[in-house]
Amino acid sequence: MSFAPEKPENPSPKKRPPSWSDLWLKNTKPLKHVIFTMQLQSLSSPITPTTKNKNNNNKNTKSPKMPKTQIPISNSPKFPNPSFSYPRSESDPTRKLSDQTLLQILSKLPDSNHNSISLVCKRWLNLQGRLVRTLKLLSWHFLESGRLVFRFPNLTHVDLVSGCFFSPRNSGILLTNRVFSMHLGSGFSTKWNELCEDSLFPVEVIDRGLKMLACGCPNLRKVSVIGASELGVLSLAEECMTLQELELHMCNDDVLRGIAACTNLQVLRLVGNVDGFYGSLVSDIGLTILAQGCKRLVKLELYGCEGSFDGIKAIGQCCQMLEELSICDHRMDDGWLAGLSYCENLKTLRFQSCKRIDPSPGPEDFLGCCPALERLHLHKCHLRDKKSVEAMFMVCGAVREMVLQDCWGLDNDMFSLASCCRRVEFLSLEGCSLLTTEGLESVILSWKELESLRVESCKNIKDSEISPSLSTLFSVFKELQWRPDTKSLRPSSVLGIVMGKKGGKFFKRERLFVH
Repeated sequence: MSFAPEKPENPSPKKRPPSWSDLWLKNTKPLKHVIFTMQLQSLSSPITPTTKNKNNNNKNTKSPKMPKTQIPISNSPKFPNPSFSYPRSESDPTRKLSDQTLLQILSKLPDSNHNSISLVCKRWLNLQGRLVRTLKLLSWHFLESGRLVFRFPNLTHVDLVSGCFFSPRNSGILLTNRVFSMHLGSGFSTKWNELCEDSLFPVEVIDRGLKMLACGCPNLRKVSVIGASELGVLSLAEECMTLQELELHMCNDDVLRGIAACTNLQVLRLVGNVDGFYGSLVSDIGLTILAQGCKRLVKLELYGCEGSFDGIKAIGQCCQMLEELSICDHRMDDGWLAGLSYCENLKTLRFQSCKRIDPSPGPEDFLGCCPALERLHLHKCHLRDKKSVEAMFMVCGAVREMVLQDCWGLDNDMFSLASCCRRVEFLSLEGCSLLTTEGLESVILSWKELESLRVESCKNIKDSEISPSLSTLFSVFKELQWRPDTKSLRPSSVLGIVMGKKGGKFFKRERLFVH
């Protein structure tokens, strides 16, 4: 019995991992729809002959026959419907809506979603630009290139101040002021008075941009700009008939000639001189031109402007609708305060950052009074000149609301001059560290119409110094906010409370319940 010799068992060789070429050639199923689409295009596209006769004799040209191996689409078992088409991924269900309808839908969305909807498609990006009403320009090239007007044609409020400087935006040096801010490069000038002027675009460039903006956005209502000339302001006045609010930095008398053409202007802010940045002159000539041209002014703010009695008088006589006047860091001549009496319809008067009010106001008989004045606000002003402060309170003798905040030099003697304002109904004191409880009491007890009192951060007004008469007056107030220092918290309702020597203990007990 013979046996075949046993073959040695050889280990099976390791399988080589498939290469990308093998996978590509073997797995052709995903490419079938691509081949089918190419066949559809080859059948539907007309066949153009490669050579044409000059006499256009195309009668003898025959279309090529379909190969025998090609199966007609209508007879193909896999694709029985010849009109079948794959859905397009870029199809937009809102394309059937008109722009006006889609704008109404997008306008109902909150403002926080407007930036997100602009990323959907180009159409939504353009429509979102029509919804933008307020814009702060950071690059002047964006305006000169025409993209601002094309992208945002319905703007109503535009701030161009930051864009008028060619300072680098990626700089880590930011120079700021309560009026405006600007970025500085590493090689800025050491002369602070020339710092702003060196970084500002030429006047011709700013005027050209204003004209382009006015022609592209005729519905503008508020514009803020710096360094413009008379021609630039005239462009706004001619093209934007609805312009109601204007803010001009680095303004002078020549620029005010263009403002006179803005007949519908209601709110105006003039910034003439800013310490450390730039200096411009606004005198009585410019104020007179302004008064004769803008007779519909309702609100006027003069920042760093010069002038005198004649300029303020012209504004009061011509601008009969003026209701609010703000004087900030003024450089006016002595005696200008008497011109306020010509503002017969003035209701609000504000002084801010004024180092002096009027050192030489003149005789009391010529000061006069603003009969319709209701509110007097002083913020960060120097009140050290007794004659100046007394004249101011006499002109404002009819006020019903008085707000004094962070005013230097306001001690008991200066505050006692406010006793002539006997119609005050609301008094607010904040940051008046020189005023004491005795000085406060001597004035407010003479005001018989006082109904509301607010005292905050006045460290020399002590709770322990409140007299019984002052406590009785507190009990009849409609509103009382009493925080003269950080340790004192007093509620607005103090009815039935009698203050005496035990007042300090009362506040300590109540403080536990407030927190």
